[in-house]
Amino acid sequence: MSKPVIIVCATNLGKAVMEVFKSNEVVVYGFLDDDQKLHGKEIDDVTVLGATDAPEYRKIIGKTCDVFVASDDNAWRARMIKDLRETRETMPVNAIHKSAWIAASAILHHGCLINQGVKIGSEASIGSHCIINAGAVIDYNARIGDFVQIGAGAVISADVSVGDGAFIGAGATIIPGITIGDGGRVGAGSVVIANVGKNETVFGNPAKTIK
Repeated sequence: MSKPVIIVCATNLGKAVMEVFKSNEVVVYGFLDDDQKLHGKEIDDVTVLGATDAPEYRKIIGKTCDVFVASDDNAWRARMIKDLRETRETMPVNAIHKSAWIAASAILHHGCLINQGVKIGSEASIGSHCIINAGAVIDYNARIGDFVQIGAGAVISADVSVGDGAFIGAGATIIPGITIGDGGRVGAGSVVIANVGKNETVFGNPAKTIK
């Protein structure tokens, strides 16, 4: 990555993303955030430049600057990404911490956060706009959909399939071959030994449905 990057959202997640880019010596041009109280303030040495629709900054996205959308609100994030693609003809870049390990045969799509210590095994596939937190393991041949959030230290074992918009809590373990449906939610520390349906929430060891 040769361009500076603008981070949309000066949240705690945005700060973490900033540190990831800095770990790779990528210049962070600034933050955009709709909280007016933050405008003009610095986070470390990076300024919150203005609102997410500020034209003087939006116009440089895709030209002189790359962009990353640092929100864990999937619906809002999807709208912002759609807007950037339509108005700026650009796709958010990946933020990959320098300590992450990704197999050469793994496939990684666009706009993902891969935080420190993450390991992604051979032939694994990671969709677009995923948030994979520190120390998570994605084993070989696992399939992760779009807009998936995976908590710190979670283990996604070999041949697991995780659907779009799913959430895997910190420290959860998904045993080999399991399918997590679109929008499925797995509580922190859970051990999943059976498939999880679309929009189903499970918790515990072994994980059971929460109604």
